[in-house]
Amino acid sequence: MSATPTPAPTPAAVPPRTSRTSRTGGDLVIESLTALGADTVFGLPGQHALGLFDALRRAPGVRYVGLRVENNAGFAADAYARSTRGVAPLLVSTGPGALLTLPALQEAAAGSAAVLAVGSQVPVAGLGGGRHGYLHELADQSAAFRPVVKSVHTVRTASQIPSAVVAAWESALSAPHGPVWLEIPQDVLLAPVDVPVVAELTATPRALAPRPEVIAEAARRLGAARRPVVLAGGGVVRAGAEGELLALAERLRAPVATTFGGKGAFPWEHPLSLQSWLEDRYTTDFLEEADVLLVVGSGLGELSSNYHTFRPRGRVLQIEADLGKLESNHAALGIHADARAALTALLTEFPEFPALPERGHDPEQPQEPSPAESSPVSPTPISPSPVSPSPEAAVAALLDRVRGRLDGQRLDLERAALAAVRAALPDDAVSCWDMTILAYWAWSAFDPRRSNAFHSAQGAGGLGYGFPAALGAALATPDRPVLAVSGDGGAMYSLAELATARQYDLPVTWLIVDDGGYGILREYMTDAFGATAAEATELTRPDFVALAESFGVPAVRTDPERLGADLAAALAAPGPSVVVLPARLRMFAPTHLPD
Repeated sequence: MSATPTPAPTPAAVPPRTSRTSRTGGDLVIESLTALGADTVFGLPGQHALGLFDALRRAPGVRYVGLRVENNAGFAADAYARSTRGVAPLLVSTGPGALLTLPALQEAAAGSAAVLAVGSQVPVAGLGGGRHGYLHELADQSAAFRPVVKSVHTVRTASQIPSAVVAAWESALSAPHGPVWLEIPQDVLLAPVDVPVVAELTATPRALAPRPEVIAEAARRLGAARRPVVLAGGGVVRAGAEGELLALAERLRAPVATTFGGKGAFPWEHPLSLQSWLEDRYTTDFLEEADVLLVVGSGLGELSSNYHTFRPRGRVLQIEADLGKLESNHAALGIHADARAALTALLTEFPEFPALPERGHDPEQPQEPSPAESSPVSPTPISPSPVSPSPEAAVAALLDRVRGRLDGQRLDLERAALAAVRAALPDDAVSCWDMTILAYWAWSAFDPRRSNAFHSAQGAGGLGYGFPAALGAALATPDRPVLAVSGDGGAMYSLAELATARQYDLPVTWLIVDDGGYGILREYMTDAFGATAAEATELTRPDFVALAESFGVPAVRTDPERLGADLAAALAAPGPSVVVLPARLRMFAPTHLPD
């Protein structure tokens, strides 16, 4: 007797057909996003997410930007969100597509970029932790995102979609900004719905105002300080609080240093600007010697504290929207608030011309911390010195010392390369930097000349950020030239996006510094072990010029003498371009290591 063959199951890859006139759960998602103001979305389709992309096809006024790798789509959304200070939707599929966004979402979390990632899920019948054998199936997909994003939102029926989108949007845009994850099963996205068209939605991000009594105490301490100093972080830039920071610093005559994430928060050439030399021991000492240090929008993490060698000798006031970062590294008078709200409140505590004590920066006269702020590393005060230079003179002297230290290290090539990049960039240009030696220089030494125009991956530190981020920035600021800077190792993560740049004709110039390997890791290994593992750090790489041209992207190989001119020409030309600089750059000597 012959066995009766079992009918083959319908593949999950074949979505159920719907009427061309019917609306689906995917339409509800796109309607909800557009009702909240989204006009640009990033992403990459996959079989479980096709309901989203079919709805995009029918959505008027929504620009879809498709990248070739999900992680790169996340980086593009990250820079778009930073540039607009708004929400950037990111649409991806289940399983591998979803998981490939995690490095980008980690960077968005570190850099406070409001990316709203919408991912699909297997059909509802496959949820619950069992093993049903669906393609891309994970036992608990959202669990992979919880340690990375601000919040996770799940949908199980179509009627939940508008409210879930609002909740995710509010979370992403509440201070501190950050990425969120929203997942919706495939069958919910594809099924016809009888929910009315989403005509209007309102998302109200949570306000984070400071407590009045804490502001009053902070103002009292700042008003009594003889040597106040400000350290401004990325929270100032994300909050758009540059004007308030400038006003407060000038009223207090307080020098201001910016963290790498806070570049552009304070005018680079201002007489009170300490710039961004946070990996310099002279700057670390200057911050330590403040009798009151106001930290705004920074958690005083590894890079902002010169690799945790910073030891404040005076009082610390810390304004921070992320409660987890408040006093996480140093005892302080913590002010849990949005940077702009807190600085505005502080400004109201000082009249236009306050009767402040004589300002002077004498490194031998720290103010004793209050008992509540004392820590095991808080020293006792030192006897005062009779000489106290003005704040402006102290700033100038510090920057002279920094330049003198660099002058003794024979770093002419590196300093000239960075100067050439700066000279070639128009003042209103945006730059996006990968994890490469020239970017490490830029963190400390580059003047962005405007706020919110310098984006880098130093928050999470993953490779491949520069070029896809520049594509996102170009979409957010189409009237400005955009520069991406990568090493050859980081560039290999992003080569597929040359096709994206060409497809959308985006005005991005990509500078690739080709040193034949992972240059910074080469230096780290040599410094730590006396040698490098060539198999790990040295790379076979393509002819980047020929490769770019194969995508229809103009490219040129330059040298240090022609770098400025070639970059300027590329930036002035329409559409994408590539400039390749074969050069082996070195880092300046670290100051956080023992002699």
